[in-house]
Amino acid sequence: MRYIRYAFLVTLAVALITVALANRAFVTVHLLPEELSGFLGWSWSLTLPLFVVIFAGVIAGVLIGFIWEWLREHKIRAEGARTRKERDQLAREVKNLRDQPKARTGDDVLALIDDAG
Repeated sequence: MRYIRYAFLVTLAVALITVALANRAFVTVHLLPEELSGFLGWSWSLTLPLFVVIFAGVIAGVLIGFIWEWLREHKIRAEGARTRKERDQLAREVKNLRDQPKARTGDDVLALIDDAG
């Protein structure tokens, strides 16, 4: 299994290096469209190699996906916590009942008849 992981990582590294070498041209990334930045009088731009922009987009997408799933699974985690709490409480109750000394040390049927009489 370890060799499969290493082979995957090497393949991924080769693919990423190939993409980086193929996209070395510099691009300018603007925060706002030119028309809107002219209207506001403020513009933010940054000149980067294209592969940096691509990799940043992939990383941002993965992070957004992780956050989305974490928020979506909140109900499942909350239900699990409630279930664990209830399970622990029931386990404590069972332990307390097992540790109590028996009140009657005779036949259960005779004890029921005694209680009825």
